[in-house]
Amino acid sequence: MSAEINNREYRKQVLAELIAELHNGKTADEVKDRFAAVFENVSAEEIAQAEQALIQNGLPVAEVQRLCDVHAAVFKGSISDIHREMDPSHVEGHPVHTLMAENRAVEELTRELSVLLGKLPAESAVQALRDGFAGLTQIERHYSKKENLFFPYMEQYGITAPPKVMWGVDDEIRAQLKAVRARLDAGEFGGLITEGEALFGKMDEMIFKEENIMLPMLLENLTQDEWKTVADESAELGYCLIDDVPAWQPIAVPETEQVKVAPQAEAGVITLPTGMLTVQELTRMLDMLPIDITFVGKDETVKYFSQGAERVFPRTKAIIGRNVSNCHPPASVHIVEKLVEDFKAGRKDGEDFWIRMGDRYILIRYFAVRSEAQEFLGVLEVTQNIAPLQAVTGEKRLVSEEA
Repeated sequence: MSAEINNREYRKQVLAELIAELHNGKTADEVKDRFAAVFENVSAEEIAQAEQALIQNGLPVAEVQRLCDVHAAVFKGSISDIHREMDPSHVEGHPVHTLMAENRAVEELTRELSVLLGKLPAESAVQALRDGFAGLTQIERHYSKKENLFFPYMEQYGITAPPKVMWGVDDEIRAQLKAVRARLDAGEFGGLITEGEALFGKMDEMIFKEENIMLPMLLENLTQDEWKTVADESAELGYCLIDDVPAWQPIAVPETEQVKVAPQAEAGVITLPTGMLTVQELTRMLDMLPIDITFVGKDETVKYFSQGAERVFPRTKAIIGRNVSNCHPPASVHIVEKLVEDFKAGRKDGEDFWIRMGDRYILIRYFAVRSEAQEFLGVLEVTQNIAPLQAVTGEKRLVSEEA
């Protein structure tokens, strides 16, 4: 055991040395031989754990990210295979199969785009490239699923370094894709072939990392229930260059597989479909929103209103339980009654109004609230002063410095 620990510490030390060499200007090709010599037959999980330990010891994620090109050059053929009785990559609808199908579609499209780049500046090639790169922007759906579905589970199992590193590379790919499209749209073809091929190369490397580093870690840890959650929520985020992904249903959960039990709510905690909040947390959260919220139940009585710092219309606790018709002046009550009637009958799902109040511009929105079975539950009123929003221009990407 002591020898194994010493070997792990040695490999972690080598990783730190290689990162330092890359930081000082060496290329991936210059360090890959040493990497291969030390990490041959080492599992992807151990390498990820070593990188994670370096980050926990204070090494910036951006520095560890320098190893990505070395991974891509050496990992092929050197990562231990993980054998399973049923390979999820062959099960349609399983998130692993879906991810790999998207990767194959990306590879096919980038091959086509690579051929078209060689035909520039022919006008037919330009238009085909614009269409092709527009399709390639669907990679955002792929990365979004990875970052919002896969990474959270990895972090729950203590795998924190690989998600941070991969997310950084995802952002680099996003930026490169945006830059290539901008140059193509501007008709700046000089150097475009080189930039395009560099983009495709980075995408290929990320595909390899996903399938040979990320997926083995996920398969090692995630339960069937967790895979099912990923599959169900993937549809909401969308799919990249593929259609007709079937619903996946686990056949059986092995007895040895860990099944997580949903945490039980404590007293004073409200359990919601997407989380749990204390009454204080929920109240303060709603009150902090830059909008006023009022909810009227299906019996047409006021059930709730938020108490933000800057109210648009006055509200007092005396209105709780009051009929909504009695909360409006006679001149406008007929509008409210007709709106509620349309919501109940299903003729409308929403209605917006906007009015001037001094230097404020007030947007008033009404929404019919319905159950999953489309049963009418009540009316939500959302009020906001949108004058400050109309004054917003340009972009703000930096945090304001406080005086």
